[in-house]
Amino acid sequence: MPSHLSADRPAAQPPGRGSVDALISQTRRLKGEVDAVRRDTEDDGTDHPRGRWQRALCDLALHQLDDLDEHLAQLRDGPLPLAPDPDPATPAQGSLLSRVGSAEWNLLTDEASWSGELYQILGRDPAAPPLTLDELPSLVLDEDRPGLTAMVTNCLVDARPIDGEFRIARPDGGVRTVHMMGEPVLDADGSTASMWAVLRDVSELRRSQRVVSRTRDSLHHQREAARTEHRLAVELQEAVLPPWRGSLRLPHRGPRSLDLAARCLPASTRTLIGGDWYDALELTDGDTLLSVGDLTGQGVGVTSNMTMLLGAVRGMAMAGAPPGQLMAWLNQLLDATVQPALGSAVCCRYRPATRTLVWAQAGHPAPLLFRDGTGRVLDTPDGVLLGATSGAVYGQAEETLQDGDLLLLHTDGLVPGHTGAAAAHLLLDLAPRLTGSAGAEDCVRAVVEEFGASEREDNACVLVAKVMS
Repeated sequence: MPSHLSADRPAAQPPGRGSVDALISQTRRLKGEVDAVRRDTEDDGTDHPRGRWQRALCDLALHQLDDLDEHLAQLRDGPLPLAPDPDPATPAQGSLLSRVGSAEWNLLTDEASWSGELYQILGRDPAAPPLTLDELPSLVLDEDRPGLTAMVTNCLVDARPIDGEFRIARPDGGVRTVHMMGEPVLDADGSTASMWAVLRDVSELRRSQRVVSRTRDSLHHQREAARTEHRLAVELQEAVLPPWRGSLRLPHRGPRSLDLAARCLPASTRTLIGGDWYDALELTDGDTLLSVGDLTGQGVGVTSNMTMLLGAVRGMAMAGAPPGQLMAWLNQLLDATVQPALGSAVCCRYRPATRTLVWAQAGHPAPLLFRDGTGRVLDTPDGVLLGATSGAVYGQAEETLQDGDLLLLHTDGLVPGHTGAAAAHLLLDLAPRLTGSAGAEDCVRAVVEEFGASEREDNACVLVAKVMS
């Protein structure tokens, strides 16, 4: 049976320790900056609901950065050895439950292989044999077992990636929430030979989100008559892991300013999870954050890093950082060479009150604007490439949109065999068809019909936003 590290997917060389240490330092510096923002909310000495909400949101961002810090440390230090722990219920080295564990289940031999971290996460004796896929549900709470069974079945039968959560009961009596991401490993005939997955304990992250939810409820009850405060409260519930592979669903709070649709187009010759994403988030001030980008590399590890990165981006955007500042902070996080690394990104902030689009980019195709049967590439703002130098400043560009305008964001690889200006030219040729479409979903469908059937070497994402009156 071919392993998930085979001739078609060579093993990645471990990054240099110095580069990982540099990235850890950058992450901790950003944590300090977010912590400083949190302290600023305590300066007036009051316990206003808005201040409690701001502090809870900062705590959520700090938890996500803590996880990123922990994962980078694991990348530097390597996996845990399979050695018995004096007390498996109480790990000795800090927060080992936040580390990432891995497992592979061989369907041909019914054998299982677990990393030391996974034993720690599940509270199992490292000397005990790993559980098979049939035995794994015995650790899961009864009400969560159907969801786990459905995810595993879809992976093994339909070769779908796994991305979901369930709760486990540990031997010490504790209940923990585990996030599982996995993918099938195919044999030479294209049949599923094994399943590979990574798991991490997200209990503390979910606890922080519940705190955010409680402060949201308090704010809503005390300021129920104020629509703005209500929007802030509801927004907190959506400040979670970015849905870069699902549908774009913004909350319905009165008239919509943008009609949104997006699609991820997988590579033709790969069954692995790719590093391209799209994301949309309605911010607390009524603006909408739009972003697309890609991480270098393939596989579950790329997706795990993407989750942490986009979670931090969402937190910074909700704190009011404009697109150029977001790019600068990303540069601070990623200026050291470490795999997977951010390949490119474009970040937009749409203000419906003035119909103004503010955007910045880092080594990424510029957005396309379609209006009255024609289209054009937006003028590129002055700036530097992501990862150039620490402390880099990114320029921003502004564009005033009109009712019915279509904004198209995409990653490289959307047009198979073409990049840069050539790809933009082919997309702009669709202007009559796109501007004649009823909505954003129709536009995405037209793009997919035009370019989705062609074989592509890499994954690609497209996001369309239509300005509504």
